[in-house]
Amino acid sequence: MTGSEETPSFRLAYVPGATPAKWVRIWNERLPGVPLTLHQVPAAEVSGLLRAGEADAGLVRLPVDRTFFSAIPLYTETTVVVVPKDHVITAAEEVTVADLADEVLCHPLDDVFDWDAPPGEPAFERPATTEDAVELVAAGVGLLVVPQSLARLYHRRDLTYRTLTDGPESTVALSWPEAATTDLVEDFIGIVRGRTVNSTRGRQPAQAPQGSQEKPKRSQKPAPAKAAQSRTGAAKRTQSAKPAKRGKPRRRS
Repeated sequence: MTGSEETPSFRLAYVPGATPAKWVRIWNERLPGVPLTLHQVPAAEVSGLLRAGEADAGLVRLPVDRTFFSAIPLYTETTVVVVPKDHVITAAEEVTVADLADEVLCHPLDDVFDWDAPPGEPAFERPATTEDAVELVAAGVGLLVVPQSLARLYHRRDLTYRTLTDGPESTVALSWPEAATTDLVEDFIGIVRGRTVNSTRGRQPAQAPQGSQEKPKRSQKPAPAKAAQSRTGAAKRTQSAKPAKRGKPRRRS
């Protein structure tokens, strides 16, 4: 929980291309009194933001440091190659890494793929961002391999993309500092996992404060053992009570 006890809030960071809208809508329906704020953060910076406590959780791209973060993989994106609309590659619906061997490939500094040697010929200079790389592709400088969501995010009318069948993949996950697994984090985990509103999984059951338990009321009826003893005692008293002796009548003289 963040903020004061009276005004809790939840801060969700997300990398470009991630789409939290559906989960935010469900959050607003289930927890209308707890505002959720969104912060779009470059993929390379989201880890530092979460470590600094400036967000409660984030939609990130794997991998993450699992010694510090918990992570729930959500989905793996299709990988595509962005090309000009008149490029020869557009003749096919799908391409392979081998098809890019003779192409100049832009490799931005914020590339989300964990590969040391991208295919094709390297560009003369690495662009700073994926958005800058898209501009280079539009200028005819080279091609760009990205997750499909980024191709859509930076869409241009003069560009298109084709599926890269054997390229690297990017998985989007919900991640948060493991030591900061709050009730609100658990609530958001439940939403992304599709739990129903009545599900309590992940929440600790509420415990009554010490000293507040009610003492069991005393029964108004005697306990069976005591009742039996009472009946036995009464029977003994009845048996021990002998009738009074009557005196002999006196003879009349």
